[in-house]
Amino acid sequence: MDKKAIQTIRMMRYFIDATVQIIEEEGIENVTIRKVSDLAGYNSATIYNYFSELSHLIFYSSLKILRKYTSSLPAYMAKGSNPQERFLLMWECFCRYSFAEPHIYHAIFSSDVGGGSKELMDEYYDQFPDDLDDLPPDLKPMFLEFDMTTRERIAMEECIQAGYIKEENAEHVQEMIKLTWQGMLTLVLNRRYDYSWEKATEITMTYIKEILKNANSFSFEFTLDHR
Repeated sequence: MDKKAIQTIRMMRYFIDATVQIIEEEGIENVTIRKVSDLAGYNSATIYNYFSELSHLIFYSSLKILRKYTSSLPAYMAKGSNPQERFLLMWECFCRYSFAEPHIYHAIFSSDVGGGSKELMDEYYDQFPDDLDDLPPDLKPMFLEFDMTTRERIAMEECIQAGYIKEENAEHVQEMIKLTWQGMLTLVLNRRYDYSWEKATEITMTYIKEILKNANSFSFEFTLDHR
């Protein structure tokens, strides 16, 4: 890596770290270019040399915060003794962290960052690959996918191969699980229900477990189209 690339990564990290600090101390809704530049010790114009707009900086900073989840996941899944248990533990871990910090997970998986979300994620992990160092090789492909449907398909593959989910039902089952999680995230994010992250996780996992338990009993007569 040449000196210019090293300097670029160093500067990006300054601004990302400052943004993460503001998010954790004041909330993601209170992040401004002025606050970030003041905390990082640079003028506001300098930020735009490295980030096209504020939403991109928030997206990158949210990915850094995501490391709390990625670092915890391997040990969490290790408690499972078969593919079904590991899949459920993966979702339980994801629920715990996403419902504890819903604004972060909304910023990564749902918010509008002006297009190019996948490209932003790819660029982030190209620049900061150490953020995935805690993951074993078999889990990294899932985290390098931006689309939740694709990520879940990768996560579900072991269950399909082991017969817990019929191939013809896999896409529908993953869509049901994704929509269950997204629905709860929206409720928690908008404070429609006064759920703690523990309660939100408990409720969501109850539904996910039932979906998985009955995965081979469903009979779907339509095809999903994500275009």
